[in-house]
Amino acid sequence: MPPSPDQIIRPEILALSAYHVPPASGMVKLDAMENPYSLPQALRDEIAQLAADAPLNRYPDASAVSLKARLQEALSVPAGMDVMLGNGSDEIIQIIALAAARPGAVLLSVEPAFVMFRMIATFAGMGYAGVPLKADFSLDLDAMLAAITQHQPTVIFLAYPNNPTGNLFDAAAVSRIIEAAPGIVVIDEAYHAFADASFMNKLTQYPNLLLMRTLSKLGLAGLRLGLLIGRPEWLIQLEKLRLPYNVGVVTQLIAEKVLQHPDILLQQAAAIKAERAALSSCLRALDGIEIFPSDANFILLRVDEADQVFQGLKQHGILIKNLDGSHPLLKNCLRVTVGTPDENVQFLAALQASLKQPIN
Repeated sequence: MPPSPDQIIRPEILALSAYHVPPASGMVKLDAMENPYSLPQALRDEIAQLAADAPLNRYPDASAVSLKARLQEALSVPAGMDVMLGNGSDEIIQIIALAAARPGAVLLSVEPAFVMFRMIATFAGMGYAGVPLKADFSLDLDAMLAAITQHQPTVIFLAYPNNPTGNLFDAAAVSRIIEAAPGIVVIDEAYHAFADASFMNKLTQYPNLLLMRTLSKLGLAGLRLGLLIGRPEWLIQLEKLRLPYNVGVVTQLIAEKVLQHPDILLQQAAAIKAERAALSSCLRALDGIEIFPSDANFILLRVDEADQVFQGLKQHGILIKNLDGSHPLLKNCLRVTVGTPDENVQFLAALQASLKQPIN
């Protein structure tokens, strides 16, 4: 008899559900924290020429030397720190987990948090410990410190701002966690452009601190480029797990070209922050909705009968993220990405219709 999957695949993998990406064809897509703005036509023309001339018959620069230099300049990476590139942040999380998965090792994070922290810990065969946030989604420092003492985690992941809640944790509390950690602490700053806060300047202070960034939320999600910033002694070891040629020729060329125009990315981020404020104000004016503060490019809200409202939005051609049922603290919660002004107007109209409220 041929083997069946349950005879070969690890039981903890069999028990997982795959990360679900819903179809979005024909929808106003506000579910994945993407930048809704296209690059200017002149820059797109330059990118098209770059792609046309790219040596697609050759493997990419495995070290991405030129792109790393551009990133270090654009992101003001402190002197003495190295950069490692990944196929999105997900690959970097996986590399760290695989490297740290000694027998009995634990990956610790907060709950709710980016779902891939827990999933990738499982992929790597690590233990996982999630510390619940407070009811207002702030960091429970006492609980975190107690969990560190109990589990002695090899790796701690914290998103700053947090996904899916959108808030920045207290910086002093995060510093306390870094100081108390027996292993490395990885701060995921995927939404840095919308938060005006960073631990970049703390890299030289804390030897066990690593910082993740991504270009996905800045408008280059299709390139799948993430990066890890930290001391050479850590990155030299982690580079051993990075698969060769993991960042393709076209991704390297386009990312470097776009980073030559930081003003464009900054202007788009400023536009998203302005729309976030306007959308939050409109949502607060509606009855029956609880809005949570956001320092990211999305807004978390709580409504009665979230599943019903989510389906109503889909019927109106609006796709957002339904978080109800994903964690007890997220009961009846929905997450909407900040779109263009027109997309936000369409979302508000559909939301009011789904809530059966009159449109003013």
